[in-house]
Amino acid sequence: MRVIAIMNQKGGVGKTTTTLNLSHALALEGQKVLMLDMDPQGHLGSCFGVDTYHSSGMDQVLFNETNMLDAIQDVRDNLFLIPAGARLGEIETRPQELNNQRNGYQLVDALAQIDSKAFDFILVDCPPASGLLAMNAILACEEFVVPVTGDYLALQGLSRLIKVVTHIEQALQKDIRKWFVLTRFQKQRKLAQQIKNKLINYFPHQVLETAIRENVSLAESPGFAQTIFEYRPRSNGAQDYRQLAIDLLENRTLH
Repeated sequence: MRVIAIMNQKGGVGKTTTTLNLSHALALEGQKVLMLDMDPQGHLGSCFGVDTYHSSGMDQVLFNETNMLDAIQDVRDNLFLIPAGARLGEIETRPQELNNQRNGYQLVDALAQIDSKAFDFILVDCPPASGLLAMNAILACEEFVVPVTGDYLALQGLSRLIKVVTHIEQALQKDIRKWFVLTRFQKQRKLAQQIKNKLINYFPHQVLETAIRENVSLAESPGFAQTIFEYRPRSNGAQDYRQLAIDLLENRTLH
């Protein structure tokens, strides 16, 4: 079971879009996938038409009010979800209600409730902030997928994230596998190509081969409670996320 955080401290880079469509792409490849919405905004649940504020969610799981297995919802073939829940943001504002000795390990403890053979992948949609929820994801995951858009502000946000992760890796003597994916990519833009080349230079063999092209259908599909494969199955977005899933399965990267 591969536990992967979709993470970037910068907003607007396509974390939820990537969690949504990469998860469904993996499911279409025959993988059994569980999605965890660790963003208090609850957008991932909304993408599937789930009423995140009236469902058992990650809030109850992390507050030890429900077992993780009891919060899982079946949303598509091979695809499962635990929505955020109405009180997930309280993890940041009321941490005293958690087990204070293991505040950063609530997700680790919750995942221990799941048999390691129950799913092939667990994908965690992370918030853009660097608080306790993000820390839980970092400590629980063995891999990261980091969406990066083709602008320099994205690189700055990425630099901060890498510093945090490196510090944690050193403290815990833990190596987290990092994958980078170019999102909202416009290959005709010189700046986008420069960012791509910088990523390859900084992170050789870690930039996934497929870039996700800018595609309006990716922005539209959540409004219909559909993934890109249901909304526009022949679009560039569907083609790209299908290939990205294969990149992840086969470890295909740019050199």
